Amino acid sequence: MPLTPRELIKKLKQNDFIIISQNGSHVKLRNPQTGKQVIVPYHSNAMKKGLENAILKQAGLK
Repeated sequence: MPLTPRELIKKLKQNDFIIISQNGSHVKLRNPQTGKQVIVPYHSNAMKKGLENAILKQAGLK
């Protein structure tokens, strides 16, 4: 089952990502150790599986 944006951000924070900024409905997170940066769309419903996988891949978690 796909994650909600809140769950995905929680997972990223557990992997040392910190919130850098939020512009409208998008949250920018960065990992200071690796320098990787991801943007998570923060909407109320669950994300599609492809988008979730792309964000996790950019973060180096998949």
